[in-house]
Amino acid sequence: MTDVVRKDVLARLQDGDYSCAKEFTLAMFAGKWKLIILCHLDAHGTFRFNDLRRLLPRVTHKVLTSQLRELEEDQLISRREVLGPRKKVYYQITPLGHSLMPIIDAMCDWGD
Repeated sequence: MTDVVRKDVLARLQDGDYSCAKEFTLAMFAGKWKLIILCHLDAHGTFRFNDLRRLLPRVTHKVLTSQLRELEEDQLISRREVLGPRKKVYYQITPLGHSLMPIIDAMCDWGD
């Protein structure tokens, strides 16, 4: 975990010291690329890692991997491996992740 806000929120959750649901909600998608990843997965369905890299040309391999792991850990996306001659990994938004979309859409509307 590289995101300071997320680390703080997870530590507070483990300690039972959590009083603000708004802060928790924001921490779920805190991170430079998480909102964009969620929006792409919600709007266009399942993507492989390199497909997401092409959609986000400025993201590094390390950062995208980290952001995807955190989103998966928080159960906002799922990761599915298909074994074969070459292992393929697919990412898709979960129902929990989809439930965040009205909030994200409202934030976009407010920003506009």
